[in-house]
Amino acid sequence: MISKGQKINERYEIIRSIGEGGMANVYLGYDTILDRNVAIKILRGDLSGDEKFVRRFQREALSASSLAHPNIVEMYDVGEDDGLYYIVMEYVDGKTLKQLLKKRGNLTLSEAIDIMLQLTDGMAHAHDSYIVHRDLKPQNVMIKDDGQIKITDFGIAMALNSTQLTQTNSVMGSVHYLPPEQASGKGSTIKSDIYSIGIIFYELLSGSLPFRGDNAVEIALKHMRDPLPSLRDENPAIPQSIENIIMRATAKNPKNRYEDTRTMHDDLLTALDDERMNEEPIKFKYPEHEETPKKKKVEEKNEPEIEEVEEVAAKVEEDADDKKNKVIIIILAVILVLLIAGLIVAFVMFDGGNEKDTATIPDCEGMKVSACEKKLMKLGFEVNTKIELVESETIEKNKVVKTDPEAGRNLKIGTKVTIYKSVGEEVYVLEDYTGKNYIEVETLLESMYKLEVEVEKKEPADNTKDYDEQEVIGQSLAAGSEVKEGDKVILYIPDITDEFPNMNELGWSLADAEAFCTKYGIIIKVKYVETDKYTEGKIISQSRAAGSPVARGTTLTVEIAKKPDPNKPAEEDEDKNTSTDSGTGSSSSENAE
Repeated sequence: MISKGQKINERYEIIRSIGEGGMANVYLGYDTILDRNVAIKILRGDLSGDEKFVRRFQREALSASSLAHPNIVEMYDVGEDDGLYYIVMEYVDGKTLKQLLKKRGNLTLSEAIDIMLQLTDGMAHAHDSYIVHRDLKPQNVMIKDDGQIKITDFGIAMALNSTQLTQTNSVMGSVHYLPPEQASGKGSTIKSDIYSIGIIFYELLSGSLPFRGDNAVEIALKHMRDPLPSLRDENPAIPQSIENIIMRATAKNPKNRYEDTRTMHDDLLTALDDERMNEEPIKFKYPEHEETPKKKKVEEKNEPEIEEVEEVAAKVEEDADDKKNKVIIIILAVILVLLIAGLIVAFVMFDGGNEKDTATIPDCEGMKVSACEKKLMKLGFEVNTKIELVESETIEKNKVVKTDPEAGRNLKIGTKVTIYKSVGEEVYVLEDYTGKNYIEVETLLESMYKLEVEVEKKEPADNTKDYDEQEVIGQSLAAGSEVKEGDKVILYIPDITDEFPNMNELGWSLADAEAFCTKYGIIIKVKYVETDKYTEGKIISQSRAAGSPVARGTTLTVEIAKKPDPNKPAEEDEDKNTSTDSGTGSSSSENAE
């Protein structure tokens, strides 16, 4: 239980609670070292007990802390204190977009565009650093009184991507903005964030969510199947250019979405130009859903009208009884013969014409493009001069994957057919990542290329070099290697000292201890002890045993030797020893009087 006045890591003082969520509770805190207010997000108990989640949370939060943008909440610190896992971030004095929408209902067009320009600019910066948020929603966007927005929750959102969500409130809050590919269990990409941004834009303008349901599964299915309701049907005053932006951002098929967030940002900048406001409704290049080929309805053939023939025959027989009208009988008989003959000829011509005017699209899968073209043209079809390129895991490169219309359809001769050619599996060429930060490289390879990345410690070849503990010193696949989604890459980092040394035996001074703590992000406390047994300024003892593992954010207390004051009574010496707290990697003290 977190209470007012409690200190986290003996540095961040809790002032009050400012929010509760499914994953973490947020508190207004005070940084006693840097003298500023901060927001402290502390993971809830069930997630804190998940060791795998905690490791990923710390790694992703550290990665996101490198982001520096006016529309992204700055992360200051990540750590653990007595089982409490926390992140310390910039305190934003404002409300969330969700709170604003509850108060206002919906925003004006100019307000919504201003917010979206800031949101896309901030996310473009994150995407440029290969960081995907994965949980964008109005609850994770703060807005200040001056209208500036701040995107938050990068660390938690990224860590949650690989964790089973069990908190009902969190699932229901996020699923309203969930891209179809995430709903179906596929990985998240930059385009997944773009989908969520589009849903937020829709909500800002309409004041409501496009898809609702009784549970998370029902809502997720609607994101996968149902078309987005038209904003212009509700409010015709909204320009077509704005609806086009929302439709493109929220396309079911990621291929139909913006290629990147920067493109969406640029599109927003010109959306209200006179020449764009009444542009044509957007038409997607790729199908939004996988279509199941439908059997062509067999057309009924025009059989001879038997009833008409029988009526004529009956009339002939009736007239035949009147032997006086032989001429009429002959004439009617001739008409009957001609009628039957005409119907037979019409039937033959119609049926034969169907066979000559239509043909079946052949199956060209796996064929050369030129062979497929010849086959189609021989049957009388027109071949589209533009060959479409698609990735395929099963069809060899430069061979035909499919045609549009698909094979097996019976269509009119002259129908234009498009051929889709395989470019093979998408491959990526690895760079030389030596010397780079392994967290950044791991995020890039996992998020952008969907590779399986492992990090292993390894003894450096050059022991004389001063390596950073997060520096890549080697990789299992050499630079220039071609990899595809799912391939495994091992990044090697230096196996350097990550244990507390015996500072007394090494003869360390306070300056040596401070340098060590700064390097590993340790909070140091200093206590001076008056003694003649040790050289003044040297470390007598340490609170962390030599050989124990180093962990960022932990506290180390060291005792420093100090010459006794000859003028001070001996019995007061012990009571006047001074203990001093200090921040990470720094110390301050007062001499004993």
